[in-house]
Amino acid sequence: MNFVLKQFGILAALAGMSMPIFAQHEVIGMPKNAEERARVLEDKKTSLPREMKGVGIEEKLGQKVDLNLSFVGEGGKLHRLGDYFASGRPVILNLVYYKCPMLCNLTLNAQVSVLKELAWSPGKEFDVVTISIDPTETSEMAQEKKSAYMSNFDRPVSGGWHFLVDYQGNVKKLAEQVGFGYNYDAVQRQYAHSAAIMVLTPQGMVSRYLYGIKFKERDLRLALTEAAQDKFGMSFEKLLLMCFHYDPSAKSYVLFATNVMRLGGVLVVLILGFVLFRFWRHEFLTRDTRGGSSTPPVAGIPIGKSHLS
Repeated sequence: MNFVLKQFGILAALAGMSMPIFAQHEVIGMPKNAEERARVLEDKKTSLPREMKGVGIEEKLGQKVDLNLSFVGEGGKLHRLGDYFASGRPVILNLVYYKCPMLCNLTLNAQVSVLKELAWSPGKEFDVVTISIDPTETSEMAQEKKSAYMSNFDRPVSGGWHFLVDYQGNVKKLAEQVGFGYNYDAVQRQYAHSAAIMVLTPQGMVSRYLYGIKFKERDLRLALTEAAQDKFGMSFEKLLLMCFHYDPSAKSYVLFATNVMRLGGVLVVLILGFVLFRFWRHEFLTRDTRGGSSTPPVAGIPIGKSHLS
């Protein structure tokens, strides 16, 4: 019995000695500042770091943005957002920042690539508005970024692509209206944000979101067609929209089987009708020709021979 008690005593002593070690291990690497320590402990309770909370896209289709919000253009002048919708064309909206080391550049590069494939041009069928989410960036940075991207085009588009910077916190208001969530990471000195572009109608309503760092020409063309609201007579694209519908799960335009079959049935009827029309017309013309040139023979007398009595 005494032996057992001694063993328990030894185990208890070892456990007591290890407690400070485990406690010390718990605080190793923790910030000394109370506020920072509380923030780290709070982050451990959640699945995402604090900087990533609220980052992402909340689609707000049909939401109308405030066109009275003002921003500073690349030329240093103040402009209403509505100035870029006055033409009545749909608008591609980018929310980026010009000092971004990676993601923003990838998004803008992808946009340049797809715009080169597109038969339409900014300033003619649509406009592009790029706004910095970093309130510290200047119009000079916007102009520098614009010059860099305009040099990659083989056709003039500078009048249809505008680079802006924030004014009095309006970019945060605009981002909330289109559902574009972002946060500033003070440690990394970078903004955490998603890769996406928004397509808006000429009235300033959110029409479509396109995601990623590579965009399909078909997706952008159909998104602009939807946003144009029948203003530009894009007849072929409207026909494509009968066959392609936007699939939120795929985040792309996919074939809509029902409408494809309907369209196929209509085409079959039209082709069959055209073939029957050509056949009936040929038969009618042939019958009319025979009736006009032939002479009915007299009974018992061959045509072309005389009969003397």
